[in-house]
This record gives sequence, C-alpha cells and structure tokens, in this order.
Amino acid sequence: MPSSTPLPKRRPGRVALSAAFAATVVTGALVLTGLNGEPPASAASASSASSVSSASRADRWQATPVPVKKGDLTAVAALSDTQAWAVGYRLKSATALEAVALRWDGTSWTQESTLPENSFPQALAVRSAADIWTVGSASVHWDGTKWTTYPLDRDPGGRVVPDAVTTTSDGKAWTVGRAMNRSVKDGVPAIQSWDGKSWHRQTLPEVGKGELTSVTAVAPDDIWAAGAAYAADATSRQTALLLHWNGSSWKRVTVPGPQDSHHWLGGITAFAADDVWAVGGSTSGSTERPLAVHWNGTAWTAARTPDVADGRLRAVGKAGNGDLWAVGGKGAAPVALRWNAGAGRWDAASAPGIVVRSFTTVPNSADLWAAGIARQGDLVPAVTRLKG
Repeated sequence: MPSSTPLPKRRPGRVALSAAFAATVVTGALVLTGLNGEPPASAASASSASSVSSASRADRWQATPVPVKKGDLTAVAALSDTQAWAVGYRLKSATALEAVALRWDGTSWTQESTLPENSFPQALAVRSAADIWTVGSASVHWDGTKWTTYPLDRDPGGRVVPDAVTTTSDGKAWTVGRAMNRSVKDGVPAIQSWDGKSWHRQTLPEVGKGELTSVTAVAPDDIWAAGAAYAADATSRQTALLLHWNGSSWKRVTVPGPQDSHHWLGGITAFAADDVWAVGGSTSGSTERPLAVHWNGTAWTAARTPDVADGRLRAVGKAGNGDLWAVGGKGAAPVALRWNAGAGRWDAASAPGIVVRSFTTVPNSADLWAAGIARQGDLVPAVTRLKG
C-alpha cells in the first residue's frame, strides 16, 4: 500500500456494508441455516415491535474495546455469539496505513492478521472461520492461515472497484461495485462471480452510469444486487437500481420510490425467495429521509419510514428474535429503524453511538453489531454491540 495513500473517503450513499451470508456464511446478516445467514421468515412474521425511542434502548448499545488506536473499521460480520470478524485500517503514521482483520472470541476483540498491501477492505463475506472474503481495492481470501489476493477480471468500463461481496451454497462468491476510468460519476455498475479458481465479469443490462453497493443471495440462481443509477444530464440525479440474477442472466427490476427526488439503495438482504428487503435513502433539496422497499416474491413495494434527519440507510438484517433492523446515518448522525409489522411501518429505534460503516446481526441471537469510527476524536475505530 503506497505510503502516500490517504484513508478512503466515504461518498454519499456508499455502503460499507455488512457482508451478506449464505448457508454457513455471514454477509450483512449471516445464516448457518437458511438464507444470508438468517433463518427464513416473511416480513409479515417479523416481530410486531412498537416504536422505541433512543432513550429507552440507548444503554443497550455498548462499546467494545478494539486493538486499533487510530484508523477505521469498515465491515463487521458474525457467525455466532463467540465468532465475529471486523476489517479495516490502522493508521501507522501520518501517511502509512495497515489493513487489519480483528476477531471476536465471545469476550474481546483481538487482531487476527494483517491483509495484503493495497487491499483496502470494505466488505466481508464469512462462510466459516477458514473461508472469508473481503473486497475493496482488491479481492482477498482468508483460508484460516493466510490471506491471498485474487485479481478481478478485466472490465471494458475500466478499473473495477467492488463495494460488496456474498457467497452462495454452491461455493461461489459474487462481488458487485463499479468499473471506472476517472471519477465515480463516470463509473458503470459491475458484477463478477468466483468459480473456485478465478473471477469472471458478468454481462449486465445497459443501465448507463451508476454503481452497485450491496448484494444478497437467496440461492445460486436467485441473487439480487442494489445501488444507484446516475442521470446522463447535468442534474446528477440518482435513481435506485436493482438487478436480479435468475441463474442465466441479469435483468433490471423497477424500484418503487419518490419520483420527484434523488433516491438510491445502500443495502439489501434476502430471508427467503419471497422476502427481500432493500434500504437506502431519498433526498429533495437538502432534506434526506430513509427509503425501504420489500419484495414479496411477486412485486416490490415501498414501506413507510419515519422522517429522520440524515436518515440514509446502509444495511438491513433480522435478529434471532425476529426483529428486523435497518441501520445507517450520515456522518456523526447514526440512524437505526426497527420494523413494526403490526403497523406496517418502520419506527425510529436506538442508534449506535458511532459513525456507522457496517452493521450485522448474529445468527441465533438477538444481538447486533455496528462498526465504524467514534463520533468524537480523530479516526478512533469503534465497534458497538446491542444486547438483545
């Protein structure tokens, strides 16, 4: 990693999202049995939680010390109460960074390893303690002993920058992001699949400029990718983007959302073939608010969300007690919503007291993890947990 390389900057709408897990994997919210590391369940069966104020639950988000004094933690994922991972960076000097992987053993976070130079990890997919993918500026795999960098396939759109990764029950991995030659706004959506030996570029429908920031797998032939498409004119308008893989090709799917404003998707997680949630944000002028849409196997519909300042959402997941959570925020203003099935809406809930980079649920547990940096101080890495 070049010593002059600065810490990567977060773009509006970009997700360092929690990885999506399939089979015995964790990605965004992991599943040992079921889909994406979460037990299958329908949105209607999610627990009917009433609106919870931040004050009533704030004491349950607890900081857990990490062995990195200065830097950034960009992704977190859990296999169980005693197995979780976080990746990010340690700032070694004013100009030098070291990519690190931390591990939770049920009691504390310790550094398990360092990642190869120039890997800049942004997202995690954890199938087991000896099968972990992280993507960012590179694609890197952990086999339980060492990290190995695997080059991504070349893309005619330019350099591929992956933003999210997931795995499927057939042993494949999928990564999504953008291919770009110059700036982010010149990028085009990009998807690649891992066949066990190498990455292969996927042919996508023509959607123009844009990027994909999240991916989730129901099955090897049922995969969703979410992000944003950019207008070709000078307005720089963003429109939510959804792509679906049916086992043979990728197709664009229409996303319900406010037609008179910018809107985008930052996170997506599948619990069943007929139960998929995607979250993000919308903005009109300088006002942002959360956006959440649901797939019932037939159609996507928009769900009611509260008017929350800077309420962009980065990730969505279901806790072991059935509670459905969406987490995000802008800068030092974290946001958390909880699904109120009885009222058919999302309610504001206690938010992690950090700048949220990533969020994950824990299989067979009501606990939640959030990773990022502290709201106070200069690049102080932080991981916080809500005990369910």
